[in-house]
Amino acid sequence: MTTNNHPITPPPELVRQWMERTEYDEHTWFYESYIAEQAARWGADQELEACCEWTYRQFKLGLQWSKDLRAARRPKPPSLKEQAKFAAAVLRSPDETCSIAELQQHWHTICCALEQLDD
Repeated sequence: MTTNNHPITPPPELVRQWMERTEYDEHTWFYESYIAEQAARWGADQELEACCEWTYRQFKLGLQWSKDLRAARRPKPPSLKEQAKFAAAVLRSPDETCSIAELQQHWHTICCALEQLDD
């Protein structure tokens, strides 16, 4: 399955349940899983657009309301800059629940952000 952040993505546990009910192995299932995931996303996006259009026509709430609804239901993932700021804050004062792997991932995020800067 893909890893991009879309709110309408079946959880891995549910996909595993579906896989267990079929005769496919994990390698064969990947293609079907990808197609199903894309279809679910497309359908959810179509439904969201239809809801925005309907409420705009019914209640005359205006375009800003539709933009706000889309932003709430399809939030954009944080930019690399935002991720690096968060990572820096964690590294500045990590709490006791932070594992070494998480700290390393935060460090990697900061390094990736720095690589994007012009010399």
